[in-house]
Amino acid sequence: MKKFFLTLLFGILSYIFVLTISSMPAVAASSIPQTQLVETIDKFLTSLPQDYYTIANIEALKRIIKSDRPLLIDVRQPAEYSSGHIPTAINIPLQTLTANLDQIPIDRSVILYCTTGYRSAMGLMTLQMLGHTNVRAFPPSIQGWKAAGELLE
Repeated sequence: MKKFFLTLLFGILSYIFVLTISSMPAVAASSIPQTQLVETIDKFLTSLPQDYYTIANIEALKRIIKSDRPLLIDVRQPAEYSSGHIPTAINIPLQTLTANLDQIPIDRSVILYCTTGYRSAMGLMTLQMLGHTNVRAFPPSIQGWKAAGELLE
């Protein structure tokens, strides 16, 4: 499982990096030495804690919701959110996270989820790179929540 999350994490970071670089002029992208890029990614990956900021199961999420009252963010598309979401969650689609940073507190626990965990992992990494250290992901996501028989709003 740990190897899976590392692979997923590296893939997400690579994807985000490629998106960032592809929007830059070709001269800027070619001026970043490969060794510097690898060192930067390696430094970021080795700084991550053992649990990768994840909440692994339904019971853990329910405990956190009860004790910490975190902000739950559903990063799925609005139509997906409208079809059912975890109670109290707000909807900020993944593609709009950076445009909605003002809705994401830095002094309160934040938990991201989606359908299967993929988009929430990308959102987590995005917010981590932007300095949000209070954000975790819920990889079981809405599918795990529904499979456990939990209620949806």
